[in-house]
Amino acid sequence: MTDHILLVLNFGSTSTKLAVFDDDTCRFSQTLRHGVAELAAFGDIGEQYAFRRSAIIACLADHGVALRDLTAIVSRGGLLKPIPGGVYAIGEELVADAKSGRYGRHACNLCCEVAFDLGRELGVPAYTVDPPSSDELIDEARVTGLPVIARRSLYHALNQRAIARRLAADLGRDVTEMNIIVVHLGGGISVGAHQGGRVVDVNNAVDGEGPFSPERAGTLPAGDLAALCFSGRHGREEVMRLITGKGGLVAHLGTTDGQELEKRIAAGDDAVRRVVSAMAYNVAKAVGAAATVLAGRIDAIVMTGGLAHWTRLVEMISTRVAFLAPISLYPGEDEIGALAAGALRVLSGQETAKTYG
Repeated sequence: MTDHILLVLNFGSTSTKLAVFDDDTCRFSQTLRHGVAELAAFGDIGEQYAFRRSAIIACLADHGVALRDLTAIVSRGGLLKPIPGGVYAIGEELVADAKSGRYGRHACNLCCEVAFDLGRELGVPAYTVDPPSSDELIDEARVTGLPVIARRSLYHALNQRAIARRLAADLGRDVTEMNIIVVHLGGGISVGAHQGGRVVDVNNAVDGEGPFSPERAGTLPAGDLAALCFSGRHGREEVMRLITGKGGLVAHLGTTDGQELEKRIAAGDDAVRRVVSAMAYNVAKAVGAAATVLAGRIDAIVMTGGLAHWTRLVEMISTRVAFLAPISLYPGEDEIGALAAGALRVLSGQETAKTYG
């Protein structure tokens, strides 16, 4: 017998992912693709509210899901103010921050708004789980050499924390009793030091800090970056695109496709090998830095994300860090499943939903 029927939502810039779970069993999962021409009618993401909501309701009807049967709605977290990781009840203050864009604009800001409104109309709770702005940094991790700039925690919090919990469960241990370094290998790369279930240090992968990645330039030499910014050749928005969208592998090699790059390496392309090896080297250095945060007391290193399927890249990283701790692989990411699991922890009484504020 099913205790809970969950609607799970995850908005991308050109997609709406949704799923329905009967407790921890996925009844269906579907990604609705939205073409450029279809979205051209909207000035910004906020104007897509009615369009996205209608698409969700139509999809549920197609799958025979009655709105009245839902017991909770779960949304991917948007860009919100810094908050500890965990499951949050979506309320008016959270939605107001998401709509304002004061902490950044992302399609999932709208996702939180749609989830909240649907939940309120149906009389069921709406939750978000481990949003990207989850922030548990220790104080030392925040301080930089300039008082006007503090480091921020913006990373793949949902997948990182879900994988840490999954590893602990697979080992028959409690994640709050473990020290784990989680490496998320995707379009952006984040390396988190998990201490007793808290992510006490992690690079700001959203803004391109840390190792360079398929789409991000990573931490750059400060003097050269300042020279680039004041060269007169690039405006602020263009510089940000170079850092967070057009940097990394795509800048060097013209693609972010690991399979294509593997074929080029296998065919003897030394230029590709050099850049991929440098990316792996930078990831390994970040793992080493995380090891110092944990004072060398590390139970496991975990690699996850889409690029964790790339054997060559994983081996390049592993060769440099295997001496630190055992390495586990959990390739890919299951954001929809992680969202459902978070809501179920609250609904089953294993965890208490936090209040945003």
